[in-house]
Amino acid sequence: MEPEKKSNISNRGGPRPGAGRPKGSLDKGNALIREMVAEALNRAGGVDYLARVAESHPAPFLGLVGKVLPIQVTGEDGGAVQHSIRVTFG
Repeated sequence: MEPEKKSNISNRGGPRPGAGRPKGSLDKGNALIREMVAEALNRAGGVDYLARVAESHPAPFLGLVGKVLPIQVTGEDGGAVQHSIRVTFG
């Protein structure tokens, strides 16, 4: 008969209220990378640079837009999005 092997996994730890990073917060590596990308964008011209890229390379630009937009858009208090369009000629 083979002796029972002990697991290297301890019974300590596990899910505890308040343990770990808050939901949605970035780890330090991701936060640093985002800061670097923001700084590079600022040095490249910011909004003006993005506008030029949108015209010269629309497909990759729209891919970027898809990544930064919220996945689901809701209106006030979680309801439907309300909008109106007003056109004036003068």
